[in-house]
Amino acid sequence: MQLNHYLNFQGEAEAAFTFYKSVFGGEFSVITRYGDLPPEEGVHLSETEKNAILHVSLPINEYTVLMASDINEQFCNPNSIFTQGNNHYISINLSASQEDEAKRLFNALSIQGQVEMPLEKTFWGALYGAFTDQFGIKWMINCQLEDI
Repeated sequence: MQLNHYLNFQGEAEAAFTFYKSVFGGEFSVITRYGDLPPEEGVHLSETEKNAILHVSLPINEYTVLMASDINEQFCNPNSIFTQGNNHYISINLSASQEDEAKRLFNALSIQGQVEMPLEKTFWGALYGAFTDQFGIKWMINCQLEDI
C-alpha cells in the first residue's frame, strides 16, 4: 500500500512541481494538461486553462509519489473552494543517519517560504522544523535522532 499526497493549486502546479523536482530529484512519471483532454460538449477552455496542469506525478522514492493538479471550476465540485494553506501538512520523517538530508530538505523547501518552527533539536529526541513553502504548502521535517 502507498499513501501519497495530492496537492491542488490555482495555476501554480507546474512551477511548484518544477521546484519540488529540483529539491527531490527524479523525473515526472506523468504530466498532463487540461488541453490534453478530449473535446467535451459544453466545456470551453481558454489558452491559459488548456496549459494548466490536469495531473502531475513526481516519484519521491519507491514508496511515495507526490501528485497535483491545477483546479478548474468546470471540472471541480462548485461547492469546493480552493483555500491555500489549509490545515494539511506534508510530513517527511527521516532516521538519525539522514540528519544531513533533513537539513538539506528543510533549507531547500523553505526557500522563499515562511518558517513556522526552525529546524532544531526537540524534547522528543528529534531534529524538527515546520514551514509553509513559497507555494502555500505546509511541510514538517522530523529526523529522529534518539530512541524515545
